[in-house]
Amino acid sequence: MGKRIVSQARGHGSLTYRVRKQAYKYRIGYPNFEGKARIIRLINSSAHSAPILKIKVRDETKKEESVFYNVAFDGAVEGQEIDIVKEIEEAKPGDIIRLKDAKPGTRIYNIEIRPGDGGKLVRSGGSFAEVIGKSKDRIKILMPSKKEIDFDEKCRVTVGIIAGAGRLEKPMVKAGKKFHMMRSQGRKWHFTSRVKVNVVDHPFGGGRGKRIKSKIAKRNAPPGARVGHIRPRRTGREKK
Repeated sequence: MGKRIVSQARGHGSLTYRVRKQAYKYRIGYPNFEGKARIIRLINSSAHSAPILKIKVRDETKKEESVFYNVAFDGAVEGQEIDIVKEIEEAKPGDIIRLKDAKPGTRIYNIEIRPGDGGKLVRSGGSFAEVIGKSKDRIKILMPSKKEIDFDEKCRVTVGIIAGAGRLEKPMVKAGKKFHMMRSQGRKWHFTSRVKVNVVDHPFGGGRGKRIKSKIAKRNAPPGARVGHIRPRRTGREKK
């Protein structure tokens, strides 16, 4: 009987393939609040590629204070004030606005897919998207992948560029440093080419020399074992 392959082991979950709960204890999102807020702390989270902002808001009508977390923007400082979903003439970096209030050319991040979900897209260090056009109740955005996507004008976004743009420029130098960094994010490192492992460890395993197995997964392969080309329409060189 063979062993679980890597994709199956990761899906099953174990001490080897499990991120520390403390790593993702900061839940990023937007508050149900409109007005001014203040950055009270910059947090270095090992599980994220960018710093995290701890922001405090005060509801004057209810005389209550609450805290939420957002991805840090480039140039953020503790004690800085930001505006949340407030109609202003010129939005500054860090302000949380609705897409309908963003001018074409505005750089944004932490974009909501649906109004009220707290932000799901463009949250890695150094990345940003750009507003390029408007049509009726839809806003067209140029994503970091250079793909254009339409969003609802009521979706909230944060103005600016995410901090941590130079994180990939400095080399790791030592393999141990890379290992501990990947481990803090719950990722497996390092990877071995699948054709180099034993036949019990992977469907591609056991290939010696040039005799590499086909990369076409079987139709009835179970989840986790469906690796390679999954039911392609055709294979081989196209005849002209």
